[in-house]
Amino acid sequence: MARRTPLYKLHQELGARLVDFAGWDMPVQYGSQIGEHHAVRRAAGVFDVSHMAVLDVRGGAARTFLRQLLANDVARLKAPGKALYSCMLNPQGGVLDDLIVYFLNDYWFRVVVNAGTRERDLAWIRAHSQPFGLEVTERTDLAMLAIQGPEARTKAAQLLRPADAAAALALDSFFGRELGSWFVARTGYTGEDGFEIMLPAADAVPAWRSLNALGVASCGLGARDTLRLEAGMNLYGNDMDESTHPFESALGWTVALSSQERDFIGRAALESIARAGSARELIGLVLEERGVLRAHQKVLAAGGQGEITSGTFSPTLERSIALARVPAGTAGRVQVEVRGKLLGARIVKPPFVRHGHSLI
Repeated sequence: MARRTPLYKLHQELGARLVDFAGWDMPVQYGSQIGEHHAVRRAAGVFDVSHMAVLDVRGGAARTFLRQLLANDVARLKAPGKALYSCMLNPQGGVLDDLIVYFLNDYWFRVVVNAGTRERDLAWIRAHSQPFGLEVTERTDLAMLAIQGPEARTKAAQLLRPADAAAALALDSFFGRELGSWFVARTGYTGEDGFEIMLPAADAVPAWRSLNALGVASCGLGARDTLRLEAGMNLYGNDMDESTHPFESALGWTVALSSQERDFIGRAALESIARAGSARELIGLVLEERGVLRAHQKVLAAGGQGEITSGTFSPTLERSIALARVPAGTAGRVQVEVRGKLLGARIVKPPFVRHGHSLI
């Protein structure tokens, strides 16, 4: 049987269409997926992301361990609450997962990993942390809500006591803070401003109902996917996985190679790739003809063949967009095989949309 978040019964009550996602019963939409997408771009929406795993890494050697575990460098995290996006790699440089790590204090870091990789990630992190004498705790007592959109922070702050609301609204982007039993972070996966809130499981349903009462729309995974793709954000399992490395996944910016003394897992492989140059790259595409771009469609370019990794119809742009892995140096225009026909597409640099505005 699929796993269920603390909000499962509420999703049923609200009429959500539930699907199996990474072994969890999750809402894909409550009504109109496009309507939910527009709600986030224009006002605010709330997503249940409790299927993601929250891991607390505690101990005196936590920073040293995470500097070895991750391709990005947690030495950059100096202010309490500061977050860092990173890939976790295998020795060959393949992406085991992408994640966010929060620095809470010198003895405590919080790591949030994807649902589909949570069991493998937890085993990997625990195995590699053993020599450091750390405590790695999966916070199964927490739920997680993502409130996103131009009105999201002001709406969500109304759920907090006045002093906590002021502290939440004062957070800079990519910072989080403990406010009572809630951990509020100014992060997201939609290209909009907002909060991701980790809170006791018992608080999740009342918080969701309160947000709905404030006009925040209930949103499912369908809208989350179109929003993140418009924002040019990778989806693990589509745009990167263990068989691909960061340089061919538009994630080279997350690899910190400047510190010569730091030997993280996968470093030697990435240094070799960096010297030789990646043979492939991840690009953005905008379809110039009628049709819809989907994952696994062939991309034909002057330098060879590639493949779409994620594709959809963009509700904001009212045209089809995609991320595609193609031979390095591909530029200008390409053709995509859509239902047996070759359609023209233009290469653009993601993101496609940011804060509700077209960037193409």
